[in-house]
Amino acid sequence: MAEYLFLIYGDESALGNAAGEETNMIMKGHQEFGERNAAALRGGNALQPTATATSLRPDSGDGFTVTDGAFAETKEALGGYYLVEAPDLDAALAMAKQVPMPSGGVEVRPIRTFD
Repeated sequence: MAEYLFLIYGDESALGNAAGEETNMIMKGHQEFGERNAAALRGGNALQPTATATSLRPDSGDGFTVTDGAFAETKEALGGYYLVEAPDLDAALAMAKQVPMPSGGVEVRPIRTFD
């Protein structure tokens, strides 16, 4: 079996302005996703908003430049992820279609293994 990372992207402003009922429905959707796919889940978490991010880039010397915020301004920000195990990409895509994503999408990436 292979492992895949589901990167969940969404519009932070839409999620931040969501009413309590909509937020509860999203959370219920993630709970149901976890229950339906418990055998395949290897991990996952929601992330704090991009405003809480700190980015590092190597500078021209031996140090780093540290800045507040994400690397890029974007409409859809990375909001969370799931690490799953699936027999192949088709099975991973079928599982990813179940991820609640009312204002965004899911990127499916295979985990690279090194021998």
